[in-house]
Amino acid sequence: MTSPTRQPRIPANDHGVLGGVPELGEWTPHLSVSVVVPTGGAGDTLPLTLAALAAQTYPRHLLDVIVVDDGERPTARLPEIRPERTRLVRPEAGRWGKPHACNVGAAAAEGDVIHWLDDDVVPFPEHVEAHMRWHHLARYLVVLGHLRTVEWEPGELSASEVLAAAEAGAVAKLFHEEDSSPQWTEKRWNRTDDLRTAGADAFAVHVGAAASLPAELFRAAGGMDESLPLGEDTELGYRLAQAGAVFVPDRAARAWRLGGSAVMRREQEVKRHNRPYLGERVPSFRWLRATPGRGYRVPYVEAVVDARGASLEEVRATVDGLLASWTPDVSVRITGPWSGLGEARRAPLDDPDLDLRLIRALYEADARVTLADDLPESCFPTPFRFHCPAGWVPGQDALGRLVAFADRNTLGVLSLALDEGDDVVRARLERTAALSRARLVAEPGEDLDDVVHEVYGTLWDVGEKWGVVRAEAATTISPQRLQAELEKCRARSLVLQDRANRWRRQATRGQATRRRWRNASRRVTRFLARRVARPVMRRVARPVALPWAAAGRGRA
Repeated sequence: MTSPTRQPRIPANDHGVLGGVPELGEWTPHLSVSVVVPTGGAGDTLPLTLAALAAQTYPRHLLDVIVVDDGERPTARLPEIRPERTRLVRPEAGRWGKPHACNVGAAAAEGDVIHWLDDDVVPFPEHVEAHMRWHHLARYLVVLGHLRTVEWEPGELSASEVLAAAEAGAVAKLFHEEDSSPQWTEKRWNRTDDLRTAGADAFAVHVGAAASLPAELFRAAGGMDESLPLGEDTELGYRLAQAGAVFVPDRAARAWRLGGSAVMRREQEVKRHNRPYLGERVPSFRWLRATPGRGYRVPYVEAVVDARGASLEEVRATVDGLLASWTPDVSVRITGPWSGLGEARRAPLDDPDLDLRLIRALYEADARVTLADDLPESCFPTPFRFHCPAGWVPGQDALGRLVAFADRNTLGVLSLALDEGDDVVRARLERTAALSRARLVAEPGEDLDDVVHEVYGTLWDVGEKWGVVRAEAATTISPQRLQAELEKCRARSLVLQDRANRWRRQATRGQATRRRWRNASRRVTRFLARRVARPVMRRVARPVALPWAAAGRGRA
């Protein structure tokens, strides 16, 4: 595979730093592309798609097409009008679904780039070329085509008519644009300057009907999730983002979509179907994880605590504080020499590895905790990793606030200074997508944090500001105290509600009184937030420590 010696460094999703792409027809490509067309074998639209691909402006020796027949009744043969290098492959018996078909096509692909194309899409002649000019600029781009949906009935258009229109440069005239409808993603393109300002959420508009990406990037992200019968392109887009991808929509990569997608025809049913699947796999969709106390297939934050040289009390205070976070989907990885703890005869109380054994006994059965000898380079596909030294306790709202701040400021790494002695003790929040991007573009021997600073941004701050304190300084909050605080809030809210009702009755006496009621209501709202809710939340959100948490004063 041919690739540039040095990859450009794109900050977040701002592909505009690439400086623009060459004009169509005025450049010389060298990368090969495999167009993968999964089909259900119906045969109504596939001939039209292949006819349009037969007249692409991209060099024929660099383009091949793989049709993956996933229908219950397999296609007997390919239509006569098709690109020269077209193959028909079929999944193994018993396997089905578009994700599996795409994986089969990708496994057979030999091109540098994989280009997905649904079998109901008729691309304009320059469609593939428009995609490929981006891939010659950087090797971690996911390019999205520009689709418009048209009404279509079987038989109203033939493959020969499509080929003739493509060769004459008249595919745009096959349908009337004013009678077509744009893809739902176009509104997001318009709001975000073609995704340049979309930041970490750009993946949400990844649609696989006409998208392309480097084959190496697809394999690095793990391919398509075959357990997803629908929504597989959104979930793949999420993992591609965690692998460091940049998403680029190209309005010149035009295509007609015949008849519309299932999302357009049965939108609410599709959303109802996809929510359980995507909620488990895409932590960034926070609205799908509103239930407290739930565990999920992919956590939102992986917290890391190193148990080497730490006491049971220190590790327990930190881990329990992390597990008590108001961010529910947090997993904890405790690193230490666990495999070296043999089972030979020993004096239990004089064992030099006593603390490690006690830590293992405490957490080995907890589904949210993993004991590991070594720390993997990445927590992919989990979007964030938080390193916290043993003996320091984050407040219950700390992780949520840190992640929200990192998202608002598009930070790749947020480091917190906890103790500035001879060696700075620090906690550290890392964005998986940022470190993956840095690894893709870093030069040999280059400091990875320096590269992260270029592509996402880094920041140092004080840990105490974010509620990360020593275990002995953490405040113990009992359920009884929390209930008392809530009762105070409830009583105060009733008093203020009575006052608001009184003002509401007075509001019927005239316009001036109505204005007074509105202003008073705003004052009541501000008072509730300032004098009741915020103080209680601050007290409740302090780092939690059990009575035994202080080092040297705990009990096993």
